[in-house]
Parts: sequence; structure tokens; C-alpha cells
Amino acid sequence: MSPLLSPDWRQGHGPIAHRSGTVARVQALLSRLTADGRLAGAAEGQALLAAADRLACAAMSVVVHMTYARRVDLSGAALAADDFKPTPEGHTGGSLNMVPAFVGYLLANALTGTTRGWLMGQGHCVAAIEAVNALTGDLSDTQRGRYGRGEAGLSQLAADFYSYAIDAHGRPAVPLGSHAGPNTAGAVSEGGYLGFAGLEYVHMPLPGESLVAFLSDGAFEEQRGSDWAPRWWRAEDCGFAVPVMILNGRRIEQRTQIVQEGGAGWLAEDLRHNGFTPVVVDGRDPAAIACAIVEAEDALRAFAADPQRRYPARLPYVIAETEKGFGFAGAGTNAAHNLPLAGNPHIDATARAQFNAGTRALFVPPAELDAALAALDTHARQQRPRESGHPFAHRHPEALRLPAPRWEDEGSRGSAMAALDRWFVELIEANPRLRVRVGNPDELASNKMGGTLERLRHRVNAPEPGVPESLLGAVVTALNEEAVAAAALGNKGGLNLIVSYEAFAVKMLGLLRQEIIFARRQKELGRAPGWLAVPLIVTSHTWENSKNEQSHQDPTIGEALLGEMSDTARVLFPVDGNTAVAALRNVYAGRGQVACLVVSKRDTARRFDAASAEALAERGAAHAAGDPAAAEVQFVAIGAYQLEEALKAQRRLAREGRAACVTAVVEPGRLRIPRDELEAAFVLDDAALHALFPPGLPRVLLSHTRPEPMLGLLRRIDGGPARTRALGYISRGGTLDVAGMLFANRCTWAHAVDAAAALTGCPRDALLRPAEQAALDGRGACADLGHPD
Repeated sequence: MSPLLSPDWRQGHGPIAHRSGTVARVQALLSRLTADGRLAGAAEGQALLAAADRLACAAMSVVVHMTYARRVDLSGAALAADDFKPTPEGHTGGSLNMVPAFVGYLLANALTGTTRGWLMGQGHCVAAIEAVNALTGDLSDTQRGRYGRGEAGLSQLAADFYSYAIDAHGRPAVPLGSHAGPNTAGAVSEGGYLGFAGLEYVHMPLPGESLVAFLSDGAFEEQRGSDWAPRWWRAEDCGFAVPVMILNGRRIEQRTQIVQEGGAGWLAEDLRHNGFTPVVVDGRDPAAIACAIVEAEDALRAFAADPQRRYPARLPYVIAETEKGFGFAGAGTNAAHNLPLAGNPHIDATARAQFNAGTRALFVPPAELDAALAALDTHARQQRPRESGHPFAHRHPEALRLPAPRWEDEGSRGSAMAALDRWFVELIEANPRLRVRVGNPDELASNKMGGTLERLRHRVNAPEPGVPESLLGAVVTALNEEAVAAAALGNKGGLNLIVSYEAFAVKMLGLLRQEIIFARRQKELGRAPGWLAVPLIVTSHTWENSKNEQSHQDPTIGEALLGEMSDTARVLFPVDGNTAVAALRNVYAGRGQVACLVVSKRDTARRFDAASAEALAERGAAHAAGDPAAAEVQFVAIGAYQLEEALKAQRRLAREGRAACVTAVVEPGRLRIPRDELEAAFVLDDAALHALFPPGLPRVLLSHTRPEPMLGLLRRIDGGPARTRALGYISRGGTLDVAGMLFANRCTWAHAVDAAAALTGCPRDALLRPAEQAALDGRGACADLGHPD
């Protein structure tokens, strides 16, 4: 042990104290690790424990400096008024609580010689991670050289935090944000959407891997799907996952439900009812958290080694009980959430004295801190990566073998979902080494994916005979859209698919955005993520769910995702089985993308052969009928039902001697005005666009979505009100049939013909019969539209 570290780690340091129960458990752990050969001896363990106390104190001091100060003084001298920020900002209390937890994770790794993965659900507590990383030197490429354990590096870290710096391109100008991001070494999620880490963590580790997931007690009451982790975990295909809840009892301006109901004891009982084995530890003490992590992992290891194991496994759950903002002034109060001091130290002498007193209690002499950091730097000796190198932060599964589709004959009829089902089963068979997860809140068989269900089966603890269930099933089904999507999005080392009703996929939007935003930021930094693209197939969609009332008639998910950057959030509208398979195959060839495919499950006509389907998936649009060079008007169809109406409209015009063409758009995002250089590389260039959409040609858009957002997206082909009309879902519905839905939303073939007449100056009477005109004008009936031929 370094002479600069305390000869007795049990003395703690600063506000960190070790309870007698913690000391007994830690000593037992050291003896066990020494006996197992994982630790050289008790002296080494005690040095690590003493070092962790000092690192935690130093990091907590850096955290409060990041909130309040412009600079850090490692001598411990009091800061003066000008040393403070005029406008302090930070989620200080939660970050202070995260420091002992994250240092406890580092300590567990050093004690056992294992680099576990980590995930933090409370991304607003990023100051804790950045402070520890700066002190240990485990920084991202963008941070290295700017931040560090010296006074200059820590002062720069404090100055950059909430500096709001922006560069000439409108991007953040410093490699540090208010939440975890790609600049945060080892981060895999922003954690800005509370609760989603609790849904994903159990699905993240592959066999042989270990993960520590830091969870929020506030998120526990916001998102309860994490209760189901014991339903999904299997030793046969899952690595070790250890949740550590930071139970500080407060969320923003009031106490959490957990504290109101009875605190840690109430929570532990609730967890026991849900299949966990909870353990309550001192969340103020890195040693207590490290001990709990190792013990939890050892319990999972023992369960996995038991040939008589039975499911559900009682999974470990660490409850790290603490108070909001422990270690600094204002601890335990509502104010600790953001700014724990009563005033601003820049202008308030009392607050300045509080700050200086608080950091004085956390002070670690520089030589002592150097000794602590040296003690914890065991990576080279233990031949393991630093914590930023954990496998979850660097997912790059082997490239998929994409089987050649069994193309269907053009002109026949069939279900696009059934075609996808057949190809997806072949994809699974072609890639046997990849763990598969299908997230499904609905009915796979009802959505024409019976082959996938039979091949993979629902994952359940007690399979029922005669139904597609299995203890090791790969289909994660729960009536919670976020939970099942998390099963696929958490499985970044494997092959994934999400299938949902279109209307209810909207509930996945926050989780999808969290993944999309993080992946896009990685791309912007030149570190594109390597996980395989995750498709979300939405079916039983707006138009074919006509019978099920307006709650089931909602195209919002596609519209919302089209607002994200199209190179990372893809939205596709295949029009038949061949284009659906070609689109899904194209998606799976990508990495670091989330793709929403809006697919019909009812039988529709097959409009594209193999070659044209692949070309359509590659370019995003293709002609379906007519010659644009000779056309008076162009019908642009986005969606399978919309293509059928467009083709009918084209036939009516042709019958009346007027030339029109029909162009199917499968991926509208390829036609948009690019918003930056990454999106510019993804969209069609002007030459390719003009070949599909000749400039000046009048156009009628028929969209699966609401017309307004699609019209805005397709501004490059919009000739203005005099040259373009847009039809689509206008938020009308009910208990209707498909024809009724199309009529209610004014996007039948007849509405398209009427719009074409207005654009070309052709009289309505020349294209539409009197009864059809009356129906369009609200003086007839839907049935009066008849057939265009």
C-alpha cells in the first residue's frame, strides 16, 4: 500500500464513511477473492478501497466545480468571486450521487480484474462520469488533450460545462454536453429519456459479458417495464446484468413514490414480488457498491453453473440508498436536484463560503490523489481494457449474410407481410451465430408472421403445450410497446426486428429517438456505430385498420421519424411483397440505423418484379406506369393503397385520352432537401431526382401519411399550389371499410383525378361522370365512385 494512502481503509475519507456492515461484507469479499486467485491479497484490496474513497471525494469536488466554478484549484485554496460562473447550471445532486456509484463500479473491476460494461439511465448526471474520466485519464478521442487530471484540464472541463459554445456550423463547440453523449468515454446512451435503460439493460449482455446498469428511482415510477427483467433473462443466451438503483428519494421538486410509500424496504419487497433478489447497500460508499456488484455477479454465475436451474431466475438488484446531493451543501433537499447552494457564489458571499467549505471537506492532497489513481490503474497488469473500451460501447457484429429473395411473379396477389415473414426466417437460418430478438407487442401470427413465430417462439418461463412458446424463445412479447422495442434495441450484438401495429408504435417514439440521436451524433463525430440496423415494421396500418375506429388509424410514427435525419432514421413505404423484401434486405445491409417500414398485411397486387423492386429500394422511387416524358400530370404514390388509387386514376385519364404517369416513392427521405453533409450523401442528387420527377410537370401526391408533412418533406418536387396537390390522411376515420377510409379522407382515385383536372385545366366533366362529381362534392355516396375503367 502506498504510504500516502491511509493504512486503514476503514477510516474512509472526507464525507465517505464505512458502516460496520459494509466493512464485514467487504472483508469477506476480499478473503473470497484472494482464495479464488482473483486478488493477490488483502493488502492489495485495501489499497484499492482506500484509493476509491479518495477518487470519489475528488470527483465530487470536480462535479460541484463543474456546476459553479470557472476553474479548479488543486491546492485546495478557496475560490474568489471572479472564479465562479455568473450563471451556474447542472443536475448537481444526481451527479454527486452517481460519483460513489461509478467509482464503486471501477473498484469492482479492479478487484476482480474484469472490465464490465456500464450503462447510465440518468444521463443528466453526466458530470459524474466526466469528472471521474478526467481524473483517471480515460477520455474519448475528442476529449483527450483538452481535459485531464491536471489543474488546466479540470479547469477546462469546468469551464466547458454548460458553456453553450456553438461552432460556425451550428454544432456544439466543446466535447461535453449536459447529458451523456458520444464524447463521453464509454457511454452507449444519452439517458435523456428516463426509464429506458431499465427496459434495455437485461437484453444487452451477450454470453460471457457483464454489465452494470445505473438506474434512477425517479425513472422507476415513470417506466415500470423493468419489472419484467426476470421474464427475459436466460443463462443460456444472456450475459450477466446487474442493476444498481440510485435511491436518493427525490425527483426534481418532490419525493419519489418509493420514498412516499416506505423507502428502501418498500422497494425491496416490491422487487421480491417481481422475481428479484434485492440487496440494500450504502449508496454513499464506493466499497459497498463494489461489493454488491461482485456478489450479484457471483450469484448469477452460480445460477448459470447449476444444472438443475429453474426459471425465472431470481435476478440480483442493488439498491444504493443515499440522499440527493450527498457530500455537499443542500444534501437531501429539493434544491439539490440542480443548484444546492442557497445563492450564487459569484455574487453571494454566503454561498461562496458554503462552496469553499464544501469543497474543503472533499479535498484530497495532490500527492495522495496521484497515489490513489495509480493504485486503481490496474488495466495493464490485469491485461484488460480501460472502462471506455467495454464491449457494449464498440458493438460491431459480423456482416449479415443476406439470402437472395424468392421473388414473386409480377401481376399476382399476396400479402407483403407474408413475403417478409418467409424471407426473415431465411435470414435467421443464414446467420445462426447471431442472437435474435423480435420485439412484438401485438400478434405475430395475426400480422402474417407465423413462420417467424414458429421458428423463434415467444419467450416464457413456463411454455404451454401446443402453442408457439419456449423457455429460450427469441420473441419478446408484452403489452408494452416500449418494453418490446427495448428488447431489440438493447441487443446490439445481434440480429433484431420490431413488429407492431402502426397506430401503437407511436408509443415507441421516445425510445427510438434516443437511439437515433445518439447514433447520429456518433456519425457526426466520425465514429459511426457498428451495430446492425434495427427495422421497425408497422402493419395493420391506418388504411387497412379501417374497421377499428380512429384510435387504430394513425400514421404519426412515420411522420415523426421523417423529421429525424434520414440517413439514420429511415422511413419506407413498400407497396407489395417484392418491394417489402427488397426494402428490408436493403435496411439490413446498413449499420447504426433505425428504419420504420410501413407494410400492408392484406393481399395486394404485386406491381414490381425482382429487378425493379431492388432498384426501387436502392433509389427510393421508381416509375410504376406511364411515360413521364409524355405525361400531362404525374401521380406520386407513397404507400400500397395509395399506389392502387394512383394507378386507377391514371387509367381513367388514359380512357379519356389524357396522358399521365405514376411514380411510386418507397423512401421519401431520399428526395428531401438535405440538412447537412451526411444527409446530402444519402439523398438523390438533382440529376437522379429530375429523371424521376421532371421539372415543371404538374403532380398529385397521394400519401399514406397526412399530406402536409409529406408535402413539406418533398419540397424539391413541389411546384407550388398551382402545380402540386397533396392528398392523404386528414384525420378522419371510424368503423369503416377500406373504401370508406379512402373516401372519408378524400384520397380515392376520383379525388386524384379531380385534383389532376384542376392542375391541368381540364374540365371535370371530361374526366368524371356526374354521379362521381356529386359524390366528391358531398351530394352523393361513396359507392357512386364505382370503378375508373
